[in-house]
Amino acid sequence: MKNSMWSLKFSTAALVLIPAAIGINYLGKLFAGLLKLPLWLDAIGTVLASMLAGPIIGAISGIANNIIYGFTQDPISFVYAITSGVIGLIVGIMAYKGWIANIGKAIMIGIIVGVVAATISTPLNMIFWGGQTGNVWGDALYAYSIAHNLPQWLASFFDSIVVDVPDKIATVIISYLIFKGLPQNLTTIYNNQNKIESL
Repeated sequence: MKNSMWSLKFSTAALVLIPAAIGINYLGKLFAGLLKLPLWLDAIGTVLASMLAGPIIGAISGIANNIIYGFTQDPISFVYAITSGVIGLIVGIMAYKGWIANIGKAIMIGIIVGVVAATISTPLNMIFWGGQTGNVWGDALYAYSIAHNLPQWLASFFDSIVVDVPDKIATVIISYLIFKGLPQNLTTIYNNQNKIESL
């Protein structure tokens, strides 16, 4: 089982999880948009897939989600495929190492993922969007920071982190609660996926 975290032999159950994760991501983003929440909620499926099937399936789910969303809804999504991929990797690794044991550890995963996502997204925001994220709350902090003569890269980082950290904490908590609510016979399939006939 030690090497299964990075195995490229995916079980049928793991492969089926990818489109399911993309669908959950879509629903989360739609929900956040309809309620005009100051969050993205577009990585719940990615995080859940990472918890269930490991970092590679999680990363594939995140990247595929951004590509599909970019083609169908918003081209901006393409740019952040790398961020989504890294989110999948981090959550998958931490889950494999036992970091989804309780709600406290899930919150810590959310904080770590939020900081990393903001760090990766900041240069992308600088290159493509003048440092802003398009989130009302984050962009307001960006404008405030620029007005007070902070460097643009720092204002952009603040713009990202003020949204990314709360968003990823909420995302990981929701994913954790779904994960814990799943039937044990379903989660066991993924825990023992190295014993399942692979494609």
